[in-house]
Amino acid sequence: QVQLVESGGGLVQAGGSLRLSCVASGGGFAVYGMGWYRQTPGKLRELVAVITATGSTNYADSVKGRFTISRDNAKNTVYLQMNSLKPDDTAVYYCNADVFLILQNSRSAYWGQGTQVTVSS
Repeated sequence: QVQLVESGGGLVQAGGSLRLSCVASGGGFAVYGMGWYRQTPGKLRELVAVITATGSTNYADSVKGRFTISRDNAKNTVYLQMNSLKPDDTAVYYCNADVFLILQNSRSAYWGQGTQVTVSS
């Protein structure tokens, strides 16, 4: 079974920085794309940034130039460096991974439990 565990959320003042991490653990899998999404109460979960296994990235317009997604394939880990944070960035951030399960010969999407990011003005 694959598990995604996020860390790095917290409370920060506007203009500050945070770095989120997400590790995919378990056995018998390979990770393709990974990404970060966020959600606030009453709103749909929205894409923040995604990265392919080969390092191609895509960002939401609202975070371009402020957030950077990266990954360490050897550690099955994805990071989100968030700079120049704004109160509008306040949300629960979720890690997502597109995973190939080797024994099952199938592909599935997995989600982390979420980590709260709060930006005070």
